[in-house]
Amino acid sequence: MLLLNKVAKARGKLMKKFVVEEKVFEMLPDYCLGIVIAEGIDNSRSKENVTALLNQSVSEFAEEYKGEEIRELPHIKACREAFRSLGMNPNKFMCSIEALTKRVQKGGSLPNINPVVDLGNALSVKYQLPMGAHDIERMEDEGLAVRFSTENDRFLPMGETEPEVMPEGELVYVSGHTVKTRRWLWRQSDDGKITENTKTVFFPIDGFAQVNGDKVIQARDELAELLKETFGCSVKTGMIDRNNNSIELL
Repeated sequence: MLLLNKVAKARGKLMKKFVVEEKVFEMLPDYCLGIVIAEGIDNSRSKENVTALLNQSVSEFAEEYKGEEIRELPHIKACREAFRSLGMNPNKFMCSIEALTKRVQKGGSLPNINPVVDLGNALSVKYQLPMGAHDIERMEDEGLAVRFSTENDRFLPMGETEPEVMPEGELVYVSGHTVKTRRWLWRQSDDGKITENTKTVFFPIDGFAQVNGDKVIQARDELAELLKETFGCSVKTGMIDRNNNSIELL
């Protein structure tokens, strides 16, 4: 791999990778991710099938879980327990899927943002799984990692112009020293947004092998098919766990 990267760099392009640091699996041994990588997306125009799928997922969840305690749903509970094991209060720092499903339960709708984001939200609600979306072209040369932060890392909050200095030891999604998501599955950075100009997307679907590993695979495969059908793009899938902690992006 080192030789290939040197050759790629000499040609002006370093191979980007996604890597989960081994220390993460020491803290969360059951952690797994379904991976979808899409290239050649046109995200500038609305897609009726995506809008319909989002509305359907939201409507079905709101109806089925009316009056339910969201935090007690098995997939949500697993995320909350993982947050606690990492020293993060899940009540103060609510994981993205809990925040999303609570919003659906309360309001019965989600806004249309753009097709890629809407598709991710639709399947995230359907499977009750955290599903990220990262613009590969906006990553640093080395790609993206899930690791514990250092004092050299920086995070740009949504709508802000000045980055925050990161504390040491916080689990993050990070590219180089640019933190894309703070507190693992909590808050996305402003420079991590998917826009109408996004053409290459990395989708991580976070789960736990013994709790919802099967759902992670189902969500991954459905997302891959919908991306191909909707955008006519090229798609690659994979699975990350303790025994296979990295994958090439583009």
